[in-house]
Amino acid sequence: MSPNSTHKVVVIGGGNAGLATAAQLHRAGETDIAVVEPSDTHDYQPLWTLVGGGCAPQSASRRSESSVMPKGATWVKDRAEGVDPDAKTVTTASGKVLGYEHLVMAPGIQLDWGKIPGMADAVDTPSVSSNYRYDLAPKTWERIRALRSGTAVFTMPAGPIKCAGAPQKIAYLAADHWRKEGVLDAIRVVLVLPTPGMFGVKEFADELEKVVAFYGIEVHKNSEVCAIDPDGRRATVRDNANETTQEIAYDFMHVVPPQSAPDWVKAGPLADPDNPAGYVQIDKNTMQHTRYPDVFSLGDAGSSPNSKTGAAIRKQTPVVVANLRDHIAGRPLSASYGGYASCPLTTARNKMLLAEFDYTMKPAPSFPVIDTTKSRRDMWYLKRYGLPFLYWNFILSGRA
Repeated sequence: MSPNSTHKVVVIGGGNAGLATAAQLHRAGETDIAVVEPSDTHDYQPLWTLVGGGCAPQSASRRSESSVMPKGATWVKDRAEGVDPDAKTVTTASGKVLGYEHLVMAPGIQLDWGKIPGMADAVDTPSVSSNYRYDLAPKTWERIRALRSGTAVFTMPAGPIKCAGAPQKIAYLAADHWRKEGVLDAIRVVLVLPTPGMFGVKEFADELEKVVAFYGIEVHKNSEVCAIDPDGRRATVRDNANETTQEIAYDFMHVVPPQSAPDWVKAGPLADPDNPAGYVQIDKNTMQHTRYPDVFSLGDAGSSPNSKTGAAIRKQTPVVVANLRDHIAGRPLSASYGGYASCPLTTARNKMLLAEFDYTMKPAPSFPVIDTTKSRRDMWYLKRYGLPFLYWNFILSGRA
């Protein structure tokens, strides 16, 4: 099928990764860039934890897509549904075919609500919410404020998810609220984690052990919620280490769905055939596709084994831009991504632990004179005000 139009660079996805890449490419001198994105609105998703914790307004996390689309980029307001890397074309939901010389895959990550029986129905009930949806984050705060006694369960699924610290962060914000309200002793707070420790980096895991001990949170490690009975308000928790299950009755539950690459990416030729989650198969350092050199990928949809965070995207973007321009010019790829990611973990309503690390799984602090392995009040202001300002004013415009 002949393309309706052809562009030098096509970027799939108008989220953080796609817009930052398009903006940096334009600033570097590329003039023929198309961004494929169907949404009318653009969300700063890291703020949803604070919305759910009652620490930020929902409206602060959303702007119109048109207001953040990079100047100089052609916005194809449509949904990508397939890529033919041999023909070098992208097919959209409306039937358009876009030709490309070079492709940047940044379609984001898919929330698989249906993978846990009962979860999709549970979030429609009064007792269950999730900060992973814009419309549900205010409900999380409503339910936290309403709870004065009983059992509160906070879940995290196995496998890569965006902002892997978010399932814990809301538990700490809630517990701190209940502590200040004087009702924490009347609430059983349960945190279900699929991992053997609180965090993958020991220095931060040790600090989080102190946090859960302070709040008296009951942590189930190596465990997952594998089914939810929304009518009976019961969650089935499987202990993967001991191969046992138990049911926990809840009065409030914050759930996080399993996540994977978008279905059309999974089913396409760019996916990693050895990974059932279907992420785009790239070299973890150059961000170039391992089989199709004209294709690069970054952000949540890429197969690089970093934590899926906005901080990772900020370090990946200049690598993709530099290497893509090298490839266009026929030069060897010059940039390398070392796996940097950070997870701003809100441990109280006025404190944050900034966990920064890379592929070595060792701390990689951006502020060497500050001990970021401890919860700090100044890091809270960075999370609440500094990072959103940086995002809206510098990252999306390609200046950071």
